[in-house]
Amino acid sequence: MIVDNIFLKPFKTTSGAVPFDRITTADYEPAIREGIKEHAAEVEAIAENDAEATFENTIVALDRAGATLNRVLGVFYPMLSCNADDELHAVSERMAPLLSEHFNSITLNETLWKRVKHVHDHFDATGHDAEDRMLMRETYDGFVRSGANLQGADRDRYRELSKRLTELTLKFDQNALKETSQYELWLSESDLDGLPESALDAAKQAAKDKERDDEWLVTLDAPSYVPFMKYSDRRDLREKLYKMYNRQCTSGEYCNLDILRDIANTRLEMARLMGCKTFADYKLQHTMAQTPGNVYDMLIRLRDAYLPVERREMEQLTRFASELEGHPMEIMPWDYSYYSNKEKDSMFEINDELLRPYFELSLVTAGVFGFAKRMYGLRFTPNHDAQVFHPEVEVYDVTDDDGKAVGLLYLDFFPRATKQSGAWMTSFRDQYIDDDGNDVRPLVTLTMNFTRPTEDKPSLLTVREVETFMHEFGHALHCLLSRCKYQSLSGTSVYRDFVEVPSQFNENYVYEREFLDSFACHYQTGEPVPQELIDRLLASSQYGAAYACVRQLGFGYIDMAWHSITEPYQGDDFAFEYEAVKEVQAFEPVDGCIMSTHFTHIFSGGYAAGYYGYKWAEMIECDAFDKFKLDGIFNRETARSWVENVLSRGGTEAPMTLYKRFRGGEPRIDAMMRRDGITHNVPNSD
Repeated sequence: MIVDNIFLKPFKTTSGAVPFDRITTADYEPAIREGIKEHAAEVEAIAENDAEATFENTIVALDRAGATLNRVLGVFYPMLSCNADDELHAVSERMAPLLSEHFNSITLNETLWKRVKHVHDHFDATGHDAEDRMLMRETYDGFVRSGANLQGADRDRYRELSKRLTELTLKFDQNALKETSQYELWLSESDLDGLPESALDAAKQAAKDKERDDEWLVTLDAPSYVPFMKYSDRRDLREKLYKMYNRQCTSGEYCNLDILRDIANTRLEMARLMGCKTFADYKLQHTMAQTPGNVYDMLIRLRDAYLPVERREMEQLTRFASELEGHPMEIMPWDYSYYSNKEKDSMFEINDELLRPYFELSLVTAGVFGFAKRMYGLRFTPNHDAQVFHPEVEVYDVTDDDGKAVGLLYLDFFPRATKQSGAWMTSFRDQYIDDDGNDVRPLVTLTMNFTRPTEDKPSLLTVREVETFMHEFGHALHCLLSRCKYQSLSGTSVYRDFVEVPSQFNENYVYEREFLDSFACHYQTGEPVPQELIDRLLASSQYGAAYACVRQLGFGYIDMAWHSITEPYQGDDFAFEYEAVKEVQAFEPVDGCIMSTHFTHIFSGGYAAGYYGYKWAEMIECDAFDKFKLDGIFNRETARSWVENVLSRGGTEAPMTLYKRFRGGEPRIDAMMRRDGITHNVPNSD
């Protein structure tokens, strides 16, 4: 019965925690339908209000509307990514067009638009604070970007395209998830040469889970795929696994070739309706970069600085591999991780397996929490009463120095069949001030895919996995430390090319001795990580930096290429991608391999014409960390300024305004280049 649906009223739980023990898949669809109905009625009341349109009765009212729908979608969307079975995917397929139509009906409501425009045109900025002014601007711009100014047939076509795009991106995402879970590389004892104990244990456990105790299983999940590509002596199997990964969604039931073209072409037509030449022109209006020209300026500047170094790195790696093998070698893409790991080990005597014993997951978690306590005065206490959506999930109460509630943090560490690959932060509820003046605190979840514990060994992380933890924790802090009035502006509700700044900022600490000393010790003996190992880790931090940067630039070029088309594209997807990355690719194209078919970031994950934002944000966070290096990496005054001017402010002011208030000036690119060891083309410091 709909009246018994848990989503229809605020959760009557401590801290508003989601009562997962009372939620079933069958609850979502009726709750979404009822939420749409309630939200539509609220919006209609705002639109038909006889009183003159004001900031409070129109703009603020719109921000407050839709509580039931927000509540159910706040749980539904995270579950689609981390705990979805076929039944939940079916619900998503049914609800996606309804939700698209609902949100279009709001932004394309002519009566409502007239009220929003009236408030905007008569808005007295002097009578409102910066957050009010931003809500006004974002609401008005949001209507414009969603077609409110369109008329007649154009308005109808935009509505149709928006619905179509929702269906396409959902299908793309589901195909990518299902395809990844289909691929399995089964190994016998003769296939295991070179694999370290941690990889062997994980592969054996994966095989046991499928009741094939005499074999070993490698999958495309990162904790399985990455170590195999890095350590396996079997070049033929590395090639096979590489091709499995890079041929995902190129054929069969889960093929995305036609779908990705349809997505790009649909976005182009929508942009044209909005008076823009390309989708990138349209999308970048709401970013720090503003225009495709500014994005390409950054990509080209980094390409010119990093590419010569990357070429030298590859030449040196080829010589190393040839000497190691005793004959001339041509490095192929399935060779890079393998030989670069060996070269790095030979240069610095450091590798993941030497460090893993010191990065046991519970110790790393304590170290991450300790970082937040030292920087921001936060405390994390296990909450065993809050319900969870999977038995492996951990929940923590987060409080400040005064014991005041900051929020709840859910940690979901390990891969499973119903979970997408990768790592991300999301929230079941964002922070805001409610109608009664109460500060509603956020419910934040971190989702990772770390190496699982085995029967006789805990989860031991690589350095890169520690970086990933700190990265996602940076997003979590952006939400947890939010102090905003309006939900639509709080936490990570910032420009796409700024959202990665707090997360990438956190990664810097992984290569700081003071941070590592606070938690890294051997999981068996309790001995702290030897200073010699830390020294070698820090010395190796610039190894392969140019290759890593150029690889990221390649992803940015692919993204911009698909979203800079000026005519619908019906050609060959493989040829399109090869052309997009030819200036920065380290390897010749491999037949049948492509990134675009499973590039969920840009085709279903919100980063369309936005992948460049990782490097854009990196430039900013490196400049920010430079200040911490000068003042002390745990300096509480600097950290307080970072919170007050950046982490707590969400999207309440323009990102550059917030950043300049913290730093005293605009960010400079030289900090990032110095960190990566790029000594040419570095601007002189003022």
